[in-house]
This record gives sequence, structure tokens and C-alpha cells, in this order.
Amino acid sequence: MHFLPAPTKRSPRLGYAFAATAATLWALNGSLSRSLLDEGMPAVRLSELRAVCGFVMLAALLAVRRPALLRIRRADVARLAFLGVFGFAAVNALYYAAITRLDIGVALTVQYLGPMLLLIWLKVVHRRELPRGLWAAAAVSVSGCCVVVGAFHPGSLDGIGLAEAGGAAVAFAVYMYASERAGQRYAPATTLVWAFGFAAVFWAVIEPLWSFPFHDLASAGHFALAAYVVIGGTLIPFGFMMAAVRHVPAARAAVVATLEPVLGAVIAWPLHHQILSPGQIMGVIVVVGAIVCVQTQAPAAGAEFAPGYGASRRAAAPVE
Repeated sequence: MHFLPAPTKRSPRLGYAFAATAATLWALNGSLSRSLLDEGMPAVRLSELRAVCGFVMLAALLAVRRPALLRIRRADVARLAFLGVFGFAAVNALYYAAITRLDIGVALTVQYLGPMLLLIWLKVVHRRELPRGLWAAAAVSVSGCCVVVGAFHPGSLDGIGLAEAGGAAVAFAVYMYASERAGQRYAPATTLVWAFGFAAVFWAVIEPLWSFPFHDLASAGHFALAAYVVIGGTLIPFGFMMAAVRHVPAARAAVVATLEPVLGAVIAWPLHHQILSPGQIMGVIVVVGAIVCVQTQAPAAGAEFAPGYGASRRAAAPVE
């Protein structure tokens, strides 16, 4: 994971690689998390487990190896609390709630409307002139995901589940935007440990730790699944994504993350014998094409980057 101070130069290639790695790990995490949910683990509790364990593990590591990375400015406490609660905690809880009512692919496709919401925010609130190619890539990638996962076939939809997935899309946009802003001042490990910490406190208040259903993790199999969800599905990929948004704008990193539902479908092909139809394969090609398009276009530096802490509401973030 990236524990270094803020980079002096942005490396788009590195940022896209970080985002793609995060999407790959999240794709594996979706199926494993669903297994725990199907076995009776409440969605809120699984979100709490990710936040609390992620915070304890990362805080302990930093305290021993890099204690300086635990320090933040007092003025940034509220900003990181917003990221932890309305970004990290909300996106996990709403996504898990959604996949108890929807197919994973459907929930992910709705959640990945987040990049489009982020572009709308930059356009409407910050009055940015964004490249048309970026709008097109965001729309095409989501459309390709719909085809790959068969998102809207009859009987696949549930009103409450769609509302929860829509909430996850908003929370994902918040997470990406707030992470990019924090990343202009702090290393990914610093941003991540404080986001985990505030999310953990939030869940501990909502669902006290002493009432946690530890019996759901009593078997070795369930414990192993939970360990991956915390480490491979949370700590590592969220760290990679926070590193990614220090090199490329959050909206571009989020478009690359639409690989998650596509990779989930591809992974299910050999593991679960869920053969992809020619139409689904074409959808995979469409998503990959949109992601390649994003990577071949240079970011519009004065428009796409989120404003840094303390910047005026419509000011673009400086590019180093």
C-alpha cells in the first residue's frame, strides 16, 4: 500500500493501475461478502466489522511503523469525519443492504452511477467545463455494465433494493470526491485510518460492539471469509483507491472502477460455470473500451480535479 507523503508529480499511469487493482479486489469481495450475508450476517454488522477491524489494524501498523502519519490538522477533523461516515460507512452499508435484495451485478451497476453523479457535481456546483469524452466514457461504461450483468431483466428489480443501491451511488461519489480532496494534503494511509476511525465510531454508536454477533464467525470458513473481507476486500483496495485519486481525478478513477462488475462476471465464468453470452462479452469489450478511452485522454487539469482544502468553492485544485 502507498504510505508515502504527497507525491511531487502526478503519475496518471500509476493512478489508473491503482484504481484497476482496487476494482479487481472489490470484485472478489462482492461474492465473499454475499456468502456471509446469506448465512445471516446483518449488512450493518458486516459494515461495522470492516470499519472497526480496518481501523484497528491500520492504526496499529502506523503507530509502530510511521506514527507521524497519524497526525492531522485540527481544521480537517470534520472533513475526514464526513468522509468516514457519509462516504466509507454509507457506501458499505447501502451496498450490502442492496445485495440482500438485488443481484450483485444489478446493485453494482446502480452504484457505479457514482462517476456520473460526481461529474454532475463538478459541473453544477463548481461550474467546471468538463471534457465531452469523459462524460461519454462514464455513460458508456455504465451501459456496458448493464449488458454484462443483465441488470434489468424482468424480475431482477426490487424497489427498496434499487433505492439502497442508488444511495450507495451517492455515497460512492462522496467517498471518491472527499478522498481526492484529502489526498491533496495527506498520504493515503493517513486519510484511510481516519476515515476508518470515524466510520468505526459511527457504527459503534449505532450498533454497540458488545452486541456484535460473534457466533456468525464461529466456523473456520466464516472467519476466513471475514478476514478476506476486512483485509483483501477493504483495507487494501480502499488504500489503493485513495492512492489512485492522488494521481488522477476522482471521476476518472471511478470510471476505471467500473471494472468491478465486469470482473465479477468474468470471475464467475470459470468458478461458477456462469457462461457469458455473446452479448455479455460485447458488454465487457464496451466497458474496457470506455476505460481505455479515459486513460488515453489527458485530464483537463483546470476542471476535473476537486478543490483542495481551503480552496474557494469554484477553484480548481492545483496540478503539480
